[in-house]
Amino acid sequence: MTTEQKHTQTSVGANGFNGLQRAEILQAMAKQPLDLIVIGGGITGAGIALDAQSRGLRTALIDMQDFAAGTSSRSTKLVHGGLRYLKQLDVKVVAEVGKERAIVYENGPHVTTPEWMLLPFYKGGTFGKFSTSLGLRVYDFLAGVKRSERRKMFRPDQTLSHEPLLKEKDLKGGGYYVEYRTDDARLTIEVMKKAVELGVMAVNYAKVEELLVENGKLVGVRVVDQMSGGKESYSLYASKIVNAAGPWVDTLREMDKSKQGKTLHLTKGVHLVFDQGKFPLRQAIYFDTPDGRMVFAIPRDGKTYIGTTDTNYKGDIVNPRITVADRAYVLRAANEMFPSLELTEADVESSWSGLRPLIHQEGKDPSEISRRDEIFVSDSGLISMAGGKLTGYRKMAESVVDKIAAMLLAEGKVSAALPPSRTRMLPISGGDVGGSAKLASFLQGKISQGQRLGLTKPEAALLAHRYGSNVDAVYELLEQHRDEAARRGMPAAVLAALVYAVE
Repeated sequence: MTTEQKHTQTSVGANGFNGLQRAEILQAMAKQPLDLIVIGGGITGAGIALDAQSRGLRTALIDMQDFAAGTSSRSTKLVHGGLRYLKQLDVKVVAEVGKERAIVYENGPHVTTPEWMLLPFYKGGTFGKFSTSLGLRVYDFLAGVKRSERRKMFRPDQTLSHEPLLKEKDLKGGGYYVEYRTDDARLTIEVMKKAVELGVMAVNYAKVEELLVENGKLVGVRVVDQMSGGKESYSLYASKIVNAAGPWVDTLREMDKSKQGKTLHLTKGVHLVFDQGKFPLRQAIYFDTPDGRMVFAIPRDGKTYIGTTDTNYKGDIVNPRITVADRAYVLRAANEMFPSLELTEADVESSWSGLRPLIHQEGKDPSEISRRDEIFVSDSGLISMAGGKLTGYRKMAESVVDKIAAMLLAEGKVSAALPPSRTRMLPISGGDVGGSAKLASFLQGKISQGQRLGLTKPEAALLAHRYGSNVDAVYELLEQHRDEAARRGMPAAVLAALVYAVE
């Protein structure tokens, strides 16, 4: 790796992140050896690619589906601090993800936002007044929660005033604390866009069909372009290859003949969606179910969604199905906590289901398995990242790239140690708004600008919140396509957003 390679963006990587340039990007990947190939375009892979490229490693990323199509678009949409892990006394996880949560927020406040969460407690429930108060106080301490967001304790009447739909019988009070709401797929894409901006070459619908090995060591991958119907394939070579394929991590380890020792344990999480007309929740709720699990109910954009389940899974990884039992479980939990609603199957408007790629722990129930991440390095040199959480993606990436940096130095593939990770203070795409402290004034300015361009205040607010500092690009497209929008009889804001998404 030369100094020029370290500091020069590739022309494709700097500008190319759309379907029109897929073949060009794949050809550029195959043209010369890379420092790093990342397999997997979820939040973990995107984070690794960003960290690696920002330290000077020439990096490519491929995914056999769309970016974030797996676990990274099927979560509870929270960058949360891991309160539930206090129940398992997993103090290290709480401390780590709590601190990381603040970093994720500061680096992309347009896509992640604080939201107060109400934790009601009942006579005979998992939590009591003392344990809730103590648990939340410990959580505040471990997670380094800022003073304005530290927990509050409510009496029963205060708890019901915040959320009148809650079950009144045996209600003893509630704890009030802050979680961070996000759009998981959008967060992934914004991290990926930042990586591409720095020079990463990233292509989706490109599947690894073969691991290329020389003298027992992994030197590359043969990738088949799924958009060509399997006709086009490319051989990509790199010093190091990271398997960040989420639920498919063990599939690649099998290809590598290294699936031994610790293995993945997939569990399934299901969420149900209701219209606010049927489920008019006004406050995000975190509550325990009769079987001792914890479930979220969250109001958002005119809907309320509730979940999640946590069951062992061994079916189709690409399309994990929601079963009748899954639906019944979530409905039962909802009706237990919000009995006046009398929700039925007919009230379910939509749903989603995702898989957690956890590390197997013998004899443990799905909800008890640790969410910690681990790095496995095989004899051939395949580096696999397993476990972990959405909230901890940045720290996980830092750990993997630290390991890669040490390996490259030990093998003489770099002449000097790589610089340390810089992603702690690196805004993701759209995040150049001056941090959370300046977000409100930034948004106010962009909303006013949008109104001067002819948008209504709600239209401008939607674009400014969604795109953050990228809203300027959307506004440019608005000007360029104003006449076309009029000809097509569609709102200019919608056409501008559509063109931005395509390009």
